[in-house]
Amino acid sequence: MKQDHILRVGIVGAGWIAEKAAITLNGLTDCEAYAIGSRTIDKAEAFAAKWNIPQAYGSYEALLADSDVDLVYVATPHSHHYDVTKAALLAGKPCLVEKAFMANARQANEIIDLAHRQQVFLAEAIWTRYQPVVTTIRQLISSGRIGEPRLLTATLGYSMGDKSRIMRPDLCGGALLDLGVYALNFTRMFFPADIVSIDGTCVKSETGMDLTNAITLVLADGKLCNLQSSAQCVGDNIGVIAGTEGNLIIDNINNPQTVTVNGPDRTYVETIRVPRQITGYEYQFQACRQALIDGLLEPREMPHAETLYIMQLMDGLRRKWDVRYPMDED
Repeated sequence: MKQDHILRVGIVGAGWIAEKAAITLNGLTDCEAYAIGSRTIDKAEAFAAKWNIPQAYGSYEALLADSDVDLVYVATPHSHHYDVTKAALLAGKPCLVEKAFMANARQANEIIDLAHRQQVFLAEAIWTRYQPVVTTIRQLISSGRIGEPRLLTATLGYSMGDKSRIMRPDLCGGALLDLGVYALNFTRMFFPADIVSIDGTCVKSETGMDLTNAITLVLADGKLCNLQSSAQCVGDNIGVIAGTEGNLIIDNINNPQTVTVNGPDRTYVETIRVPRQITGYEYQFQACRQALIDGLLEPREMPHAETLYIMQLMDGLRRKWDVRYPMDED
């Protein structure tokens, strides 16, 4: 791909995440929402008309057959990521796959191996990994502004009622893959040392899915992390990185807008605001575009090894909690 090429994105799935992607792409000049693929042509055409998308397809296969699609954005429920992504990679189509990347680590490993065998670009769309604020926070930590970091806490909670994608095992339900994945990524972005101990507990639904969970990580460098995620309540969604000389308070681990710096005894120092966004999704599309221009098989911001590591962590937690999906038996 040449530097001046506009990235033509084919969106697979026509739910609300796909709509957010369409809004984002419509606000960019170097990427565009070129095609939408849904299970019915009526739904695809309605989506295309609403978001001014040139091509509409009544099947995922038809979208994958379009030679003008540069990147497939997989926006189906994560229970369906494996089949769609596999088909796309076999068709030679670069993929950006929504979080959680796959249902489990086995699927993730198979898909990553396939991408490498096919020599086709593959990325996980964990949008927080691509945002510029990540660099800002890392610089604040490395500069010594808060002394030696010791403790990280992160919470993410939304009151989701009885949504199918949370309650149903066949849709890989529960809070962990939908919300806890952000807390785990928040930890790994800023506290990347090896995990030497991981424990957790959860409250489950009648269908056996984790609705609220708490996770504790102890790292090889002596840092400790406490994480919570819930599909049952309105959380504060705050992340805190605490050091020996102060702390950083991130207002929303799901899409940070401010980073507050406090000094000793929690004395306020400053508030850093992120640049104005379209939605916050733009950075992942632009990162994929640049990676394709550079001839990479994975994005710099979210390497395949890290995607697989997060999936392995979530598999281990689900085993502890006896939270199981049908595809775990494959």
